[in-house]
Amino acid sequence: MSRVCELTGKGPMTGNNVSHANNKTKRRFLPNLNDTTLQSEALGRSFKLRISAHALRSVDHRGGLDKFLAKAKDTDLSANALKIKKAINKAGTEADALS
Repeated sequence: MSRVCELTGKGPMTGNNVSHANNKTKRRFLPNLNDTTLQSEALGRSFKLRISAHALRSVDHRGGLDKFLAKAKDTDLSANALKIKKAINKAGTEADALS
């Protein structure tokens, strides 16, 4: 399982551990990933995603998974998140056609 956020694309970064004696050794900075279940209002079901804590705050700030995915760039999203985004868009256009 790769350490990449499914919604923002945030992944590991590299840097150095710097000791008191100024010795430098390579290290990795890993994103704070959490397995969460997010609810989609348009589809009426929930989805399990592995997202960063920062992405979870962004989803709450924007008003839910549907609104977050509407503004998200397709290049940042995982394949699973892209499927969800397309399903939400399809459900939205069908609802508009019916009304």
